[in-house]
This record gives sequence, C-alpha cells and structure tokens, in this order.
Amino acid sequence: MKVATWNVNSLRVRLPQVIDWLKKQNVDVLCLQELKLPDDQFPLEAFQEIGYTAAWAGQRTYNGVALISKTKPEQIQRNLPNYEDPQQRLLAATYPSSQGPIRVISAYCPNGESLESDKFIYKQEWFSALRDWLENQLNDFPLLVALGDYNIAPADIDVHDPKRWEGKIHASPQERAIFQSLLDLGLVDAYRAHHPDEPGFSWWDYRRRAYQRNAGLRIDMGLVSDALWSHCTDAWVDVAPRANERPSDHTPVIVEFKV
Repeated sequence: MKVATWNVNSLRVRLPQVIDWLKKQNVDVLCLQELKLPDDQFPLEAFQEIGYTAAWAGQRTYNGVALISKTKPEQIQRNLPNYEDPQQRLLAATYPSSQGPIRVISAYCPNGESLESDKFIYKQEWFSALRDWLENQLNDFPLLVALGDYNIAPADIDVHDPKRWEGKIHASPQERAIFQSLLDLGLVDAYRAHHPDEPGFSWWDYRRRAYQRNAGLRIDMGLVSDALWSHCTDAWVDVAPRANERPSDHTPVIVEFKV
C-alpha cells in the first residue's frame, strides 16, 4: 500500500500534473492540500477516468484538502470536530487493508506567518486541537497515518540553512515542540525514521532559484502510528514534480506499507 501527500498549491492549475503523477506512481491514497477551489468545482470525473474516487473539503481561493483513493473512503471526518474553523484544513477517512482498517488523514496545517502575528496564535491553537483529536483517533483507529503539509521543519537537518532560519517561522523552538508533542502520542515521522541523515526537502520557495540551489525545507510529512509502523517499508520524497513547468512549490512525499 502506497500513500502520499502533495500540497498542489491550486488543483485547478495543476490537475494535469496530479493526473500524470498518479498514473506513474500508482499510489493507493493521495492526500492533497491547498486545492483552492470550492466543493462544486472539484474535478471528480478526472480522477474517476483513471480509476480513482475522492473525498474533498473545498474552499474558494484558499486552503482545501482531499483524499484521492482507489477504494471508497469510509467514516469521513471533515475538519477538526473540537475546533470551530471556517478554513478547510483537514479530512480523514478509513480504508480497508489485510491488517484491518487504516485511518488516513490529509492535513493542511496553518503557516503562522511570523512569531509576532495573530496567525501564529491561530497556528498554536489549531495544533493543540489537532493533538487532542489525534489522541482520540489513535484510540479508535490504531492503524493510522497522518499526512500533509505541517508547515514545521522539525530539526536543523530539515532546513537548508539552519542559521538563517534559527528562531524563524517553521523552525522556531515553539513549533518544534508542537511537532514533538504529536510524536509523543505514539507517531513516527516516517521519512526521518527511514532516512536519518538525508534532508529530504519537500518545499522550495519560488524566489531566488531556491529549487535549483536546493535551498528547501522539509515540511511535508507522513506520521505513522506505532501499531502501523512495523508494516512501513519506506518513505521518500519524489522531487521530479518540482521541476515541472508551472510547478507547485511543494513536491510529493510517499509512505509505503506492506499490508
């Protein structure tokens, strides 16, 4: 079973890229973020034509998340039930496997803008609600993987220039403590566990030729529950889509399981 996450930064713009990528990678579930389109404009037929179905939570102009899958999603949860928020940032569903139902979560976590911003307060509140909800989800669904754009680089290895990013948004001590609190629930950062010494950047700024210089951050993650971790065979970053014409500033992260 292959599950993946990709912040596409507008599905309207990058739908052909997503379709082409799914044909090549043949993943079972793809978590998308930043759809940037309302529910009634979601291109379900395009995914159905290549053998997939979908669940989505859209929003005009901003945010929006989706789960693109080969099998029908069940027990769908749209947004955090313990945090009232008009922004569409989270979608969860359950999929069958030989080991039992697997809970898959697609999350577009808040950016925060800067440590002095009201948006950073919102980011902290949202993550606190996420942690509480995930704790309950792990009790209900021991086999769980939470993928998405976390907007946190957990350690210096996840940052191209740690000195430059020290104390800044995405790499602040406060955010790294938040990320650790998620792992403390009994979750494993799949890419870092499989590749302890490789940066694994998943985001590069559009400016200053950041991709060409590999001046990136690792902020897109797949967090795997302890109960599912023994079945996780690899996690990797597919950098190829970042070189596309009109690419997203993020690239896909894939987590593989033998189930």
